[in-house]
Amino acid sequence: MSSDRPATPLLDTLQSPADLKRLSDPQLRQVADELRAETISAVSETGGHLGAGLGVVELTVAIHAVFNTPRDRLVWDVSHQCYPHKILTGRRDRIRTLRQKDGLSGFTKRSESPYDPFGAAHSSTSISAALGFKVAHDLGGTPDPALGDAIAVIGDGSMSAGMAFEAMNNAGHLGKRLFVVLNDNEMSIAPPTGALSSYLSRLYAEAPLHDLKAAAKGALSLLPPPLQDAAHRAKDMLKHSVLGGTMFEELGFNYVGPIDGHDMEQLLAVMRIVHQRAQKPTLIHVITKKGKGYRPAELAADKGHATAKFDVLTGKQKKAPSNAPSYTKVFAEALIKAGEADDKIVAVTAAMPDGTGLNLFAERFPTRCFDVGIAEQHGVTFCGAMAAGGLKPFCTMYSTFLQRGYDQVVHDVALQGLPVRFAIDRAGLVGADGATHAGSFDIGFMTNLPGMVVMAAADEAELVHMVATAAAYDDGPSAFRFPRGEGEGVEMPERGIPLEIGKGRMIQEGARVAILSFGTRLGEVMKASEALRARGITPTVADARFAKPLDRDLILQLAADHEALITIEEGAVGGFGSHVAQLLAEEGVFDSGLKYRSMVLPDSFIDQANPADMYAAAGLNAPDIEAKVLEMLGLGHVGAKRA
Repeated sequence: MSSDRPATPLLDTLQSPADLKRLSDPQLRQVADELRAETISAVSETGGHLGAGLGVVELTVAIHAVFNTPRDRLVWDVSHQCYPHKILTGRRDRIRTLRQKDGLSGFTKRSESPYDPFGAAHSSTSISAALGFKVAHDLGGTPDPALGDAIAVIGDGSMSAGMAFEAMNNAGHLGKRLFVVLNDNEMSIAPPTGALSSYLSRLYAEAPLHDLKAAAKGALSLLPPPLQDAAHRAKDMLKHSVLGGTMFEELGFNYVGPIDGHDMEQLLAVMRIVHQRAQKPTLIHVITKKGKGYRPAELAADKGHATAKFDVLTGKQKKAPSNAPSYTKVFAEALIKAGEADDKIVAVTAAMPDGTGLNLFAERFPTRCFDVGIAEQHGVTFCGAMAAGGLKPFCTMYSTFLQRGYDQVVHDVALQGLPVRFAIDRAGLVGADGATHAGSFDIGFMTNLPGMVVMAAADEAELVHMVATAAAYDDGPSAFRFPRGEGEGVEMPERGIPLEIGKGRMIQEGARVAILSFGTRLGEVMKASEALRARGITPTVADARFAKPLDRDLILQLAADHEALITIEEGAVGGFGSHVAQLLAEEGVFDSGLKYRSMVLPDSFIDQANPADMYAAAGLNAPDIEAKVLEMLGLGHVGAKRA
């Protein structure tokens, strides 16, 4: 281990969670401290989700020390907080490969370890999964390892999504022994955690489970008056919170808490007693602090949610200087300009204001920007009704998250012809977040909908024009997609100009083969064109701009004037290329011998790497495009021979 890594003498002795069971409670406290230091050190080298993991270090140790994983199925909601869990479950030797090519996933992943019983990366799935494991156990399911208890760890943000409550309602109805740990990092505990927490720990250890609430109430009388007042305030805040114990009990759960998620003594005592005595669904409400134990994360506005590589001593991130503005920022600035010109423009996001750039729009128009929380279904229908009410909503979500609201896109927007503007960020492959966050499917699922206009920006200047196009289009729903990361560095327009709906543009006139690009692969197409020109081949290049409606005239002209036509897109099969093929087939173009190929993402999920490597794996980089042209023209592979 390098000299600049933290000293972790006790952590070094652990090979699996089973080793925690031989340690004393003070030693478990030491393990937590060392685990926090190791997590900080690892993420400083790899980048990734830091704050969430630091907030659950003690909780991770306590669960693994008390329960019997992997027999007991531990399901992390979202699972961006799972780095400490991975370190404890036999993957410490690979923890510095997090989010790298051929390395550990930044989320739980079934194929990676038996300690990851259910893959995650989207929120609010953990209670459903835990309940599924419990029913499988009760009905004799025989996976390896065998089934034991089921524990879901879910954050207060994830609990805002309807799916979590659907699962709790079902779990309460079935009444099976099940554990839900509510990791609440929004509230703070008013009383200090010394004498009170120790006393509560003893009560939890000694009292029957149904007496836990009464025991905690009795502890208040032993506190000095100022602390009694603080404790009552905390109790009242909980009582009137949407996350109050009464609501959970009405859903059929035993409710325990709130307890301090950084007090190892209290955590261990509560976990042990519920593990020993619970007979029905039990919710343990744990208060934690995101970024806990690392000052730069604690002071950061996002509590160190997602970070690049950083210096451990200062917390300063090691980001490469940008050569061009990010697509997300270009979108946000274009939307602000559109909002200044039209006071009917509003924007909606689902718990991703910073990620989508809508934090900038919210600063400029605080009453016209809405963060609905982790509730994409609600967000889409909310936009539909605002559109029906005469506003111009921009429903701004990552492609991977818009999938969660697809039924509402179909029934509450498209079917009613409502002019909701879908701004689809993180289109295509996204790098270190891997397959779970890739925007692979939106071209297909949006172009399938009658009346939906679907655009993709080839560069950041085109994105500005597409924001203006969407703002001006009131005849029905529309969508435009753009990728993560920096733009192409093109000259930017002062203001967006609405495009003619369904019309593409010619980029380069050539002969024999035409390449029709949809989205930001256009840059790679132009690199391939340069390489082909050196071989004596100059392809025609066009930017489709629209996958729906298609530019029929452009496509049919390209087909008529060339012996071969290639489409290329950053999406799965069934998208733009499939619609082009349908048009060509219906028009009888293939009857006269046109050679046609569609370059799309492969029929597989692509693991994390940097975007260039991911697109190389997908076969969508410039050398792949060059090779496809040579193959279609019967000229062999790259390097084989020249035209």
